[in-house]
Amino acid sequence: MTFTKLILAEKLARALEIPLYQLFYEGEEPPDVPTLAKGRTPEKIAWGSSSGKETRMLEKFRQLLSRMSESDRRLLLYVTQKMAKP
Repeated sequence: MTFTKLILAEKLARALEIPLYQLFYEGEEPPDVPTLAKGRTPEKIAWGSSSGKETRMLEKFRQLLSRMSESDRRLLLYVTQKMAKP
């Protein structure tokens, strides 16, 4: 699934007011929630929540990206994807 299709799926799920996984899940019952390490909650393991430094960096990214035009954000994503490929 491409990034664009994933964004579209997220928008569709939001419009239908259902969790994203329900668009792809075929079971009758909700899936089992994975067990986490003792004392670890999803909030504690989320990126940006483990240290103040990560939180500040994430906030800075959010602020800077919000000031960019859509075409500049696409260009930035394209360049970073190219840089990340081996």
